[in-house]
Amino acid sequence: MPILVEGWQVRLPQSAGDLIGAHLPLEERARLPRGQSVQRAGPQGLQYVQQRELAVTSPKDGSISILGSDDATTCHIVVLRHTGNGATCLTHCDETDTKAEVPLTVNSKKLFSDYAQCGRLEVHLVGGFSDDRQLSQKLTHQLLSEFHRQEDDMHLVTLCVTELNEKKMKTTFQVFLQDPGPEEELCAAWALTGGPMIGISGAKTEQLCIGPFSWVPFPHVDFWLQQDEKQILENLSTSPLAKSTLMLFKKYPSPINTLFPGSKSLLYEKNEDGGL
Repeated sequence: MPILVEGWQVRLPQSAGDLIGAHLPLEERARLPRGQSVQRAGPQGLQYVQQRELAVTSPKDGSISILGSDDATTCHIVVLRHTGNGATCLTHCDETDTKAEVPLTVNSKKLFSDYAQCGRLEVHLVGGFSDDRQLSQKLTHQLLSEFHRQEDDMHLVTLCVTELNEKKMKTTFQVFLQDPGPEEELCAAWALTGGPMIGISGAKTEQLCIGPFSWVPFPHVDFWLQQDEKQILENLSTSPLAKSTLMLFKKYPSPINTLFPGSKSLLYEKNEDGGL
């Protein structure tokens, strides 16, 4: 089914700038998050989502009131919301496997037994910049194309990406995330290895679930640890956690045996305030 803007079908492929020019409501909404003041969020009620992670919440979730992400330098933050039951999914996507990640995001709505037939699926895309390698532009095209292939109509509400994204964004409003949650470096390591997107939180269980996962010994880890931040950011990863992640690779070449006792997930119970 097609991507729609105000009921009109979007023509693909086209750049984000051309898409905005063809659908003026998108231009107006792209200005809104750029002009908002920064708000503080967390740790209570906050679920932080790292690169290549997915989290879901709903109005019935007693522990999560805010889904947030940051550091979407060449990545995009995707928010999918169903207007019928209020179920919301946030993913932090890179270009690793959008063909798998978009269906995973869309299917997250099926986690709710009260999935409402009335209502619509609204999509918000935020992040990235006009980089020389055009990584962000490529990711925008991939995400729009995959949403265009889904069975349900997708209503594009916000498109604040690449050349339209003048400031570093967090989610559908600018926010300073005070607590990225537990195991931040471990989750960043999983993303750097190129592992598939993982769901970390579900509104039904009200738990944060990490792993278990493993990786093969990272190639040339000693070489990369000797490089400065500039070399790492330009040639390995744009994540600010890249250096500490490399140190984790060196210390734990086989994490399934050391970081996940009994090869079981690390589970964190959420309390009524959203804390762990």
